[in-house]
Amino acid sequence: MMGPGYSYGYDMMGGYGWFGALLMFFFGALVIGGIALLIIWAVRASTHHPTAGGGTLPPGAVGHDEAVAIAKRRCASGEITTQEYDEIMRALGA
Repeated sequence: MMGPGYSYGYDMMGGYGWFGALLMFFFGALVIGGIALLIIWAVRASTHHPTAGGGTLPPGAVGHDEAVAIAKRRCASGEITTQEYDEIMRALGA
């Protein structure tokens, strides 16, 4: 025979006791943390980058030196004229 508190009835936390409370706390923290990370990712992904949508790279930017080197090589090989080279350099700001 079972005494008080030893039945199969409904208890607080569905019969899981403190384990259920801790499980709900950690699951809730995981969900809230995931939402926070999703918001941070969305904000960072939507920020405007200096070269987004085309435009020229500022001198010293990643890729700027490579573009200058390519233009010099094309001019030296005769692939483009000196006027075209000067136009490219003006466009690059070099």
